[in-house]
This record gives sequence, structure tokens and C-alpha cells, in this order.
Amino acid sequence: MNLQQFRYVSEVARRGLNISEAAAALHTSQPGVSRQLRELERELGSEIFVRQGKRLTAVTDAGREIVAGIDRILAEIGNLKSVGQEYADSAKGSLAVAVTHTQARYALPPVVTEFKKHFPHVRLKLLQGNPHQLARHVLDGDADFAIATEALMEYPQLITLPAYQWHHCVVVPASHPLAKMKRITLEAIAEHPIVTYDPTFAGRTAIDRVFLARGLTPDIVLTALDSDVIKSYVTLGLGVGIISEKAFRPGKDEGLVALDAAHLFPTQTTRIAFKRGAYLRGYMVEFLRLFAPRFRIEDLKQLEAAPRESFEI
Repeated sequence: MNLQQFRYVSEVARRGLNISEAAAALHTSQPGVSRQLRELERELGSEIFVRQGKRLTAVTDAGREIVAGIDRILAEIGNLKSVGQEYADSAKGSLAVAVTHTQARYALPPVVTEFKKHFPHVRLKLLQGNPHQLARHVLDGDADFAIATEALMEYPQLITLPAYQWHHCVVVPASHPLAKMKRITLEAIAEHPIVTYDPTFAGRTAIDRVFLARGLTPDIVLTALDSDVIKSYVTLGLGVGIISEKAFRPGKDEGLVALDAAHLFPTQTTRIAFKRGAYLRGYMVEFLRLFAPRFRIEDLKQLEAAPRESFEI
């Protein structure tokens, strides 16, 4: 058995048992991948995959254990490479961060600016998607960190740290009837069409729960992944916007006003996550400190074995 075979198995499992996609990702041929899989199975004395003709249809019971073991081996090899790179040149390397649009647009700029001052030779890459996609980017090794409000805590393979807390606000044109209220209510909001986040983004599940608990059925006429898109449609008069307070820029979001909704919707926590067992290079730790400044390097060492509940603010 060899590392090439391990990589083929891991990639095939990652690609939903699609050998063609795995071969393309590995820059090799489909027959070559199939042959290497068979050779490894013969050497192990156990089938990893269930087959129907030339097609893989499932992972065997033994295969699940084998794939998990292979992934651990490949992760440790990646860690060894990172250790070598750290000692060869601690100020050079790459950092991939999987992040939602709102975080990339409003929370990350000051962090990235400060980070690049200290590590100008680190190549920074941002990958965008919904929170579940961001978690997969980290688990699949495509990203070092994931940053989101939703979903990350659902993955026990990730170490997830709270970074900061925020509230939703209601955004309306300055002439809107809600803008004249001293203290808005859920009932008043529910009288108007609503424009807000997609169900997987930025605390949207909390918004839905609050309306449901009050026995209200809001008329959500448009959802979006992007706070700027929501504000644009609010400006056009499509409805009342519910967005992160971080995404409203007083004086810059012309014609709009933000109404305090902290008394209506629960506090939200944005988190940063990385893969359990991953080796964090020095500049990665510094990025983590910048985004979640309450954590120290000593804390990070303890968190590897700590229960997720202890990560809460």
C-alpha cells in the first residue's frame, strides 16, 4: 500500500463515489484510479466499496473504518508538512478562509488589513458559500478556517470558537411608517412584506422561531445570501429588511434607517472553526487571535480535547 492509493480512496469517498470526478481532481485517469483501488483492497484483504459493474454504489462496513483511518493518516502527513514549512519560514505560506458574504464584507476587512501588515508574504484566499458548505471546505481540506453564524457547531469534527456577538436590526426607507415608531414590535413588522436572509444564513433560524413563538406568520417575499442585496430591495420598496446590525452603515446606506431590534430577536454569535487535530501555523494562530481576540494560545491547546459547550461566550 502507498500514499497514492490512500489519496485515491479519500478523494473517491469525498466525491460521493464518483471515480470520474475523483480522477479529474487528482489529474489522473479513471482506469488508473479503479486499478489502484482494487490493488489496495486485495492487499488489505477486504473490499472498501460496494460495486455494481464498474460503478461504486456504497462504502462497506470495513470501508468506513478504512476510509476514516486513511483520512487520519493523510491529515497527519499534512500536519507534518505544515510543521516543516513553519520552521523553514514562519512568515510565508497560504491561508484559506471559508466565509459568508456578510462576514467577508463587514467583519473581515479590519482583520485582514491588520493580518497583512504582519504577514505580507502569506497568500490569503477567501472561499464563499453557505455555512454548511463552509464547514465542508474545512473538513475536506480546502480551507483552514470557516467563519459563520449558523451550522458550524453541528460538526463535531470541528473546533468552533465564538468570535463576537451581534443583533439583528430592521432596515426601512426613512419615510416608512415603522421609522416613526419609538419601539418597533413583531406585530408591526409582520404587517409588512419582509426581505431577509436565506434560511441557512446569519441567524435566520432565530428570526423564524421568534415569529412562530408569537403566533405570527410573516410574509417573507424575498430571501438573499447577501445583506447588500437585501438593502437594495428594501430601497426599491419591496419590503422591510431584517439584517445583521454589522451590515448597516450609517450615512452610507443612503435613504435607509436602521431600527433597533435587539429586544425582539435573540443575540447571535459569529464563530470561527478549524478542523480538530489540524496543526495551526504561527500566522494561522495570529489570524485566529485577531478575529477572536479573547482566546490565547494556551486556550487553543486546551480546546483540542474540550467539549464544544465550553466554547460558548
